[in-house]
Amino acid sequence: MTSSTRVVWDPVLTAYDWGPDHPMSPVRLELTARLLDDLGVLDRPGVQVRGTAAVADDALLGTVHLPEYVAAVRRVSQDPRRVDLEHGLGTEDDPAFAGMHEASARILAASVECADDLWRGDVAHAVNFAGGLHHAMPGRASGFCVYNDVAAAIRRLLASGARRVAYVDLDVHHGDGVQAAFYDDPRVLTVSLHQSGRTLFPGTGFPEETGGPGAEGTAANLALPPGTRDAAWLRGLHAVAHPLVRAFEPDVLVTQHGCDTHLLDPLADLSLSVDAQRAAADSLHELSHEVCDGRWLATGGGGYAVVDVVPRTWSHVVAIAAHAPVRPSTPTPQAWREHVRRTLRREAPLLMGDAGPDGEADDRSPWYRPWGSGHDPEDPVDRAVLATRTAVFPSQGLDPWFD
Repeated sequence: MTSSTRVVWDPVLTAYDWGPDHPMSPVRLELTARLLDDLGVLDRPGVQVRGTAAVADDALLGTVHLPEYVAAVRRVSQDPRRVDLEHGLGTEDDPAFAGMHEASARILAASVECADDLWRGDVAHAVNFAGGLHHAMPGRASGFCVYNDVAAAIRRLLASGARRVAYVDLDVHHGDGVQAAFYDDPRVLTVSLHQSGRTLFPGTGFPEETGGPGAEGTAANLALPPGTRDAAWLRGLHAVAHPLVRAFEPDVLVTQHGCDTHLLDPLADLSLSVDAQRAAADSLHELSHEVCDGRWLATGGGGYAVVDVVPRTWSHVVAIAAHAPVRPSTPTPQAWREHVRRTLRREAPLLMGDAGPDGEADDRSPWYRPWGSGHDPEDPVDRAVLATRTAVFPSQGLDPWFD
């Protein structure tokens, strides 16, 4: 297996733009790419930075989306005044904009190209931080997502010969679109860690959602209470996602790194640090080498603290995939901070990690208590973990109570 890593970046990807007042600003992509460049990650040996000028054709889009929906996106893309609420186009979450079809189809094509590179063995890892648009449904835009690039990439992997694909979604919102695409397909395991749908969009992702007929136990949902912090979140990740992926034995691991789980994110209520998000990415990278010879496709996703969180978290994901991890204590480059100050009139974070009470970042991974140490029935996160393990683990031949 090659040790090279493909990173998708092209300024054209910032054309996915909902407008100046929308929380999903494309500046988060530009700031991530600039931070990676200033850190020197993109110049590391084995890193291939490849843009994408491709716009996915209807045949590729049709592996995930209905023809009438693609036609509706095209119409709205050509004339944003022709909103189409039946297909979710022109809503507050998904306002119409000129070029919507082309911008969305490029992101989907990029993730599919990453899947192709991985399956051919051209690269070991691939990252499309513009991707991770996990809410898009076959016939409807949803949750800032028009075309579902993750589902399309997984479909391409299956069509290319992958026997099984595991998908782990770290976004604060349930990965409903990807789960729906493969709910009845026993070849795909979908695992989502998210704030409970009782308190957050899209209102789904409960433990009893475990897969359709013939695919029982291939969907797992850890619905977390608001306020969940680093140690509890990492405990949940390692208690649910890791054992399920190991048992499933996938040929490829696909992950979504929405960083709206952070304490500073304005749209949700979990309380994570950049350090926990970095630790999760590091553990999933290691898991890919353990279970599927390193074949790992990582995408971005949500994240609306566009200066303080998104660029750092996604830079960590890319650096880990490039086998050039950046320590949390590393200062953010002065050139990057000056760019933020000059263009956004904001002060950027000084360190690549979140500073503790002493003002310094700790290079150690955040502590968490392994599930094997026992669970606390009074703890709401432990109850959520046990509910998910009880619902899914027996179908995969695992013990819900013990590791």
